[in-house]
Amino acid sequence: MTQPLTHFICPLDGHPLHLHGRSWRCENGHSFDVAKQGYVNLLPVQNKRSRDPGDSKAMVQARRDYLEHGYYQPLAQVLTDTVLAHGNQALLDAGCGEGYYLRYLIEQAEQSNVNLNIAALDISKWAVQAAAKKDKRLSWMVASNVSIPLADNSVDTILCVFGFPVEAEFKRVLKPGGRLIMVDPAGDHLQELKAIIYSELKSKNETLPITSSEFELTSEQQVTFPVSLTSNQAIKDLLTMTPHLYRSSAEGREEASKLESLDLTADIWVRVFSY
Repeated sequence: MTQPLTHFICPLDGHPLHLHGRSWRCENGHSFDVAKQGYVNLLPVQNKRSRDPGDSKAMVQARRDYLEHGYYQPLAQVLTDTVLAHGNQALLDAGCGEGYYLRYLIEQAEQSNVNLNIAALDISKWAVQAAAKKDKRLSWMVASNVSIPLADNSVDTILCVFGFPVEAEFKRVLKPGGRLIMVDPAGDHLQELKAIIYSELKSKNETLPITSSEFELTSEQQVTFPVSLTSNQAIKDLLTMTPHLYRSSAEGREEASKLESLDLTADIWVRVFSY
């Protein structure tokens, strides 16, 4: 059974939050309303680096359309197998996007009779809105990994899928003996697209995403599989959903936008760190 993880703390003073009707409140009177889509915004204005941080509405829509075609299903399966190998657990998705990987995980967990208590956050309100509309069984938050609004020692597993780890906060919310599962691009990820949109490819220097000596790398798996895009729209969605849209040259983007098909290599690290 999937249930929401609700060990929320106030992003303003760190006190526990309790649900009163449709609002989460702390003892100092700070209140955060649950939106009609089913999420709560726990990212105070003073903690935002921009007016609308994170992925834009267009990026979220493109990623949702792309992932729902199943192009990254092999990655979703490896990630799910890695999580469920530890049975019942409390889990935080630290950078959930529009929720594709979590939905896949929940479906497999329920088929396997694994009980999960889940919270998910993203700094993009557009991503969290889209995710919350799809699934009401877990706790969705607009929040940042820089200041995670969960209690100390409250989760067994943290997922960080193509996200930005903040080691101090991850250590704070993880229980002793907990796990951090990091998903990051490997050296050949989308190399065929990069060859089109960049005038010069950067060297493939890879470093571990986690450097703290308190996290021990316990396993790593390189997940490599082909992806065949057979429509111009799928290619545009892929380009729109990634940072390559802003980093690549205008000439490269123009060339990619004209393609009707593209064969790609997905090359991804799935690493597990214990704490």
